[in-house]
Amino acid sequence: MPGFNNPLWLIGLLVIPVLIGVYYYIIRKKKQEAIAFSRVAFVKSVLGDAKRSKRTHILFVLTLVAIGLLVIGLADPHVPIGQKKEGMNVILVIDDSGSMQATDYQPSRIEAAKSDAEMVVGNLNPEDSAGVIIFQSGATTAAYLSQNKAWVQGKIANISPSSGSTAIGDGLALAVDMAQSDPAKKSVIILLSDGVNNAGMITPEEATALANSAGIPIDTIALGTATPTILDYDWTGAADYAELNETALKDIADQTGGTYYKSIDTQTLKEAYTGLIPNTVPVLEETSIKDWFIFGALVLLCLELWLRYGKGRIIP
Repeated sequence: MPGFNNPLWLIGLLVIPVLIGVYYYIIRKKKQEAIAFSRVAFVKSVLGDAKRSKRTHILFVLTLVAIGLLVIGLADPHVPIGQKKEGMNVILVIDDSGSMQATDYQPSRIEAAKSDAEMVVGNLNPEDSAGVIIFQSGATTAAYLSQNKAWVQGKIANISPSSGSTAIGDGLALAVDMAQSDPAKKSVIILLSDGVNNAGMITPEEATALANSAGIPIDTIALGTATPTILDYDWTGAADYAELNETALKDIADQTGGTYYKSIDTQTLKEAYTGLIPNTVPVLEETSIKDWFIFGALVLLCLELWLRYGKGRIIP
């Protein structure tokens, strides 16, 4: 959207109506003085003929427009022009904890997540870069940012199931670091998790604050079936169920300007990933046009001076 980087300068536009008021006050005062003295020669010298009065108005208007353009230029206007050619950074943060071995998604949660992650990477624009972070008890980089989509897909395919805990905060913090390694591009993080954060050195709240301060949105996908999923049984025979903290994942998305999705099976997981793909297209670039306004102001001021004092002057 069009806007201004230094909008406070626009207050300077208030000087224009003030100048207009002063201008017409001076003209009216001169007319009154001419009538008071009632000398024909003096009246002609003050009022001038209609043509000269019109020329004076033209010069005044040129000055006002030049001032207006200069003030707007100082406010630094910018408009969206064209599209960024450098693309975006899309960073996939995939939960690889023990619960991802559950088979309620076919053939398993982790395999379904890997398959759809490969699909997301394959549908990116050629100028986009993709990176992959996996996390369980800690976080690690599975694929550094690269425009080589086939290479990134190969790294995703090589992700192995783990039996660790769930360190969501560590995974997000590492993703923020990866995004900041290439500040020239806009970045987005896509987090997929089926569990509650129960490990790691960094909390999800701390990682969310890092992403928010860096202006990086986090889209979150909650992975969990409609009915409770049994992961294992303890030594007493009691079932160990997979947990899902939707509230935490919603908060992460809301606080960073991302989107939250709920997946309950393989199909909805694919739909969630597919729904995120349009968010990764290049965005319009904000381009400053202040130089055009300042240049226009200088041209009008030069024209006004030339008409007033130069060879082509319109006031003798």
